[in-house]
Amino acid sequence: MIVYPAVDIKGGAAVRLTQGDLARETRYDDRPEDAAKRWASEGAAWLHVVDLDGAVAGAPRNLDAIRRILGAVSIPVQVGGGIRRLETVEEILGAGAARVVLGTAALADPDLVEEAAERFPGRITLGLDARGGKVAVRGWVETSGESAVEVARRFDALSLAAIVYTDIEVDGTLRGPNLAATEALARAVRTPVIASGGIGSLDDLRRVAEIEKAGVTGVIVGRALYTGDVRLRDALALFHPGA
Repeated sequence: MIVYPAVDIKGGAAVRLTQGDLARETRYDDRPEDAAKRWASEGAAWLHVVDLDGAVAGAPRNLDAIRRILGAVSIPVQVGGGIRRLETVEEILGAGAARVVLGTAALADPDLVEEAAERFPGRITLGLDARGGKVAVRGWVETSGESAVEVARRFDALSLAAIVYTDIEVDGTLRGPNLAATEALARAVRTPVIASGGIGSLDDLRRVAEIEKAGVTGVIVGRALYTGDVRLRDALALFHPGA
C-alpha cells in the first residue's frame, strides 16, 4: 500500500479544500514545493499534486509551481488538474512528472484518455471524483449522470497506472473514507485503485488496509497530514513496519 501525500495548489499556494468547495480553503504553504520537500524528507515514496485552479479553468494554471515541485524532489509525482489536451500531458510528463491524472477528460474527451494511455502506458491515472456515487467534473463544479463504476469499466482495458477514487462528500472533512464505495469500485475493475478523501486518523488508514485485497493499492492523505492528525512517518510504518 502506497501512501500519497497530497499537495493541492490554488493561487500558487498549497491549500486544502473541504468537500471540494473552492470557497472553503485552508492555506498551508505559500510555496507548494516546501510541502513537497517536507513529505519527501519524511519518507514519502510518491506525491499526489493537483492544480485546483486548472481543474476549474480546464487548463493548468499553476505550471510554475508544479515545475518547482518536480525540481525540488527526487521521488515520483503524479500530477492532475485541468489536463485536457494531449500536448499538456506531454508537457507535464516532459517536465518530470511520473504520471498524469486525467479526470474530466474521461467524460468530455474519452478519446484523449485512450490515446494518452496508448502513447504513455503505465503513466496515465484515471481520476474519478464522485458525489452521491455520480462522477463530478470540471473541478467538482458539475455532477454527471454516470456512476464511477460505469466510467471505470469503460476504461479498464487500457494500460492505466491506476484509478484515483475520491468521495467528494468526505474529502477534507477528516471524518473517514467511503470504504464501501471504494471497495465496490476496486472489485469492479482490474486496474489498481487509489483511495482518496476523508482520511483523518491512523484508524482510517487501517480500515483502508483491510480492503487492499480488493485491489486498493494506495491511499491519498491530505488535510490530516497538514493538521497533524496523521504523522506521515506513522502512516508509512503502518504499511511498512520495520522499514
